[in-house]
Amino acid sequence: MKLGIIVPQGWTGEYDGWEPERAWARTVEVAQHAERIGAESIWLFDHFHTVPRPTDEMTFESFTSLSALAALTDRVRLGHVVICNGFRNPALTAKMASTLDMISGGRFELGIGAGWKRDEWNAYGYGFPETKQRLAMLHDALEVISRMLEPGRETHATYEGPHHSVEDARNLPKPIQSSGMPIMVGGNGPKVTWRLAARYADELNVDGMSPDELRDALPTIRARCEEIDRDPDSLAVSVHVWWGTSEWSAAGAARQELLAEYDELGVSRVIGLLQASAESDEALDELAADARAVGVELA
Repeated sequence: MKLGIIVPQGWTGEYDGWEPERAWARTVEVAQHAERIGAESIWLFDHFHTVPRPTDEMTFESFTSLSALAALTDRVRLGHVVICNGFRNPALTAKMASTLDMISGGRFELGIGAGWKRDEWNAYGYGFPETKQRLAMLHDALEVISRMLEPGRETHATYEGPHHSVEDARNLPKPIQSSGMPIMVGGNGPKVTWRLAARYADELNVDGMSPDELRDALPTIRARCEEIDRDPDSLAVSVHVWWGTSEWSAAGAARQELLAEYDELGVSRVIGLLQASAESDEALDELAADARAVGVELA
């Protein structure tokens, strides 16, 4: 199992009262420190307003921030946990992802989900479709993105769906990763989201599931792959650990036990934010020590 670090960007209030210049400098420092402690990857949320309610505090936009962090790091992989499909035309998402893959030297992974934060959708003029429609939009988006990212210079993407379509769309440069850009679908919906992950993704990222909850979910996740004759072992399963839980945020035995349980379940990586990392390097150092103590793979 590997370790992914969500870099502070303000969304959970970790930069409340900060000046933007100081906050961005700290975001860069945490990303670079995550690389030094051996984290496999760094991540950002894809949100516009603070959580749980919007406040007049900063939240750095994710794609532009990741592009900058790609140029300021050397080894760690980069991604979103996860982008809101409804915020961008999926063909544009594919173009942005391919460009970010080039900037990072082939380190970008595209995490995507249907989106859920109503206040952001409405505030930015997207409206807020019902869940069924947002999931249908995600299906179309995955079709478009998969075709846009398909290797081959002469590959032009064409797809017509009820929500998204492309016609003879060129996407150059292509991602430079020889095995293709990994796609990670995020969400906990067993009926639709997990089926979309089985069909389109390299990885399913479940959100905030405890080890016991994940243990109960794994047979269904495997079944979604078997429905389409996919080897269930070919779909990696990762966990976004919520920042507010005591087991994650405090160093020591409880966090070590949490990491060990996920590892035992075959989780490919845990991804989480430590809010304290906005204030001190010690938070990530302690996390690395706990991870190393239970055999998490660090670089």
